Amino acid sequence: MKILLDVKDEKSEFIMELLRNFSFVKSEPLSVYKENVINGIKKGVTEVKLINEGKLNGITARDLLNEL
Repeated sequence: MKILLDVKDEKSEFIMELLRNFSFVKSEPLSVYKENVINGIKKGVTEVKLINEGKLNGITARDLLNEL
């Protein structure tokens, strides 16, 4: 199982050290790039949910293609 944790910067070293002490846990920090990708995906999913609920206006595929 994979778990993504959001930890305050000042506590990150403590959490990483704690996780390293468990033999059954593999841990590695995310790169800034991967963090940005995950945040972008989360934002996109949130926007899709809001569009589906009618709380946000989306654009049609035709309008999107016309913008290109």
